[in-house]
Amino acid sequence: MVKYAPRKVYIRESGGYVELSYTEFCRCRESDQTYMDKLFIPIQGCLLEVVREQYTDFYRDKERWRYLQKLDTKNRLLSLDGFTDSEGNPLDFITDEAVDIAETVVNAVMVDRLKAALPLLSDSEQDDGQ
Repeated sequence: MVKYAPRKVYIRESGGYVELSYTEFCRCRESDQTYMDKLFIPIQGCLLEVVREQYTDFYRDKERWRYLQKLDTKNRLLSLDGFTDSEGNPLDFITDEAVDIAETVVNAVMVDRLKAALPLLSDSEQDDGQ
């Protein structure tokens, strides 16, 4: 059975679709064995009867999507769709050439060395620097 009760079930009949409530569908399925052989795909909270080819295509695509999501998670891939501002506009990823990356790295190394050297100074030398 399904994890939740669909709002409606659409059964193919005479070249079109007949709408049933899920309760009506369950009753029909209990009384008519042919309902057990019907194939359905979930669409917007409803079940839609489809032919085998559509059913196979739908679930093949769904499994492919799950597989790709699993790979993305495993490989820690990020989607650019997630990088938007508060209004939903895509963020600009063009490198800011005004920033000198080499200079930034050199400054970070120098700060680290300075922090490592400070404890080597006497208390009076440390006080003179303030």
